[in-house]
Amino acid sequence: MSYSTADSLRPVTLDDVRGAQKMLAGVARVTAMEGSRHLTQLVGSPVHFKCENLQRTGSFKLRGAYVRIAGLLPEERAAGVVAASAGNHAQGVALASALLGVRSTVFMPKGAPLPKISATKEYGAEVRLHGHVVDETLAAAQEYAHETGAVFIHPFDHPDIIAGQGTVGLEILDQCPEVRTIVVGIGGGGLAAGVAVAVKALRPDVRIVGVQAAGAAAFPPSLAAGRPVSIQHPATMADGIKVGRPGDVPFGIVADLVDEVRTVTENELSTALLLCLERAKLVVEPAGASPVAALLSDPRSFEGPVVALLSGGNVDPLLLQRILRHGMSAQGRYLAVTLRLTDRPGALATLLGVLSVVDANVLDVSHVRTDPRLGLTEVEVELHLETKGPVHCAEVGQALRDAGYTVID
Repeated sequence: MSYSTADSLRPVTLDDVRGAQKMLAGVARVTAMEGSRHLTQLVGSPVHFKCENLQRTGSFKLRGAYVRIAGLLPEERAAGVVAASAGNHAQGVALASALLGVRSTVFMPKGAPLPKISATKEYGAEVRLHGHVVDETLAAAQEYAHETGAVFIHPFDHPDIIAGQGTVGLEILDQCPEVRTIVVGIGGGGLAAGVAVAVKALRPDVRIVGVQAAGAAAFPPSLAAGRPVSIQHPATMADGIKVGRPGDVPFGIVADLVDEVRTVTENELSTALLLCLERAKLVVEPAGASPVAALLSDPRSFEGPVVALLSGGNVDPLLLQRILRHGMSAQGRYLAVTLRLTDRPGALATLLGVLSVVDANVLDVSHVRTDPRLGLTEVEVELHLETKGPVHCAEVGQALRDAGYTVID
């Protein structure tokens, strides 16, 4: 690392966060606070969205990156900075560096979405593609820092990063002074730690709930062990919170100040993203939708007013398409069904007639005739249907069986 151990482990205070807020004036937006009527009805008290998906670069990451780079010594700035990221941190570092006149190099995985690579370049960074997973990319960035003297800008494990992210907490208290619960997604822990430092210093009565994806939940075992521990092969669609080990600095703060850490499933994440898009008209990435997923999974367990922190909106269009289909399926609004029928003229028209009677809208049809599992006169048909909920899905399946079709899946 380019910073000393003493510097990286110094405590983060309310004064640090307030100093970061002054530094970010005119740089980071004071993002909007929007009410959610749908979630308010579910929770039974007011629910608001803190819309960091509308922040410059599309996420909260600009806040911490700017504060960290602005705090470098002149000789450190002259050496440039380097970061590793699959998206949000990359863009935050790139823009912060450009605003401060610092040369930046960002290492990104080879499979990073093209829109994120393009955006990072457009913000002014030199992008280097290395590795297929973030750990490989991170190692390459740290090696580059060692070889060139560039300052490595960690995405979450530094007090300046945490102080910058904590400015979101100050804004929440200004915009919703009556707040009782703040729900925030957790990856490495920088955002949750910063919000907790700011909020608990001013309003210790406010409950802070962290949310992790169940397939990438390193905090629950770490909190149980009393120290950061690694999990093997974190897996989730929510790239922004897919971190295998909590940061040392944020972990201590989260352990002391965050009241609870919950986990949510992939179905809950996709359903939450769909709700944000349909009901709130907000494009939110899976990590940013994690607080909404937690609210949907157990709405009556949150004391209101509640603020759900939508941390980012940078989602690849191709991934968004898959997630929306996944979310619709989880709600029973999309059904993929595979069945077999006799391969003869008019067979498909008869099948579609059955679906028409039960009011299922056909989105796509595909035929398979050459699979060795099939008989000589059989064809396998896969249908993608638009449906109206779980009950309607069951009705469609039953209508197909009643009509004599063999439903495979």
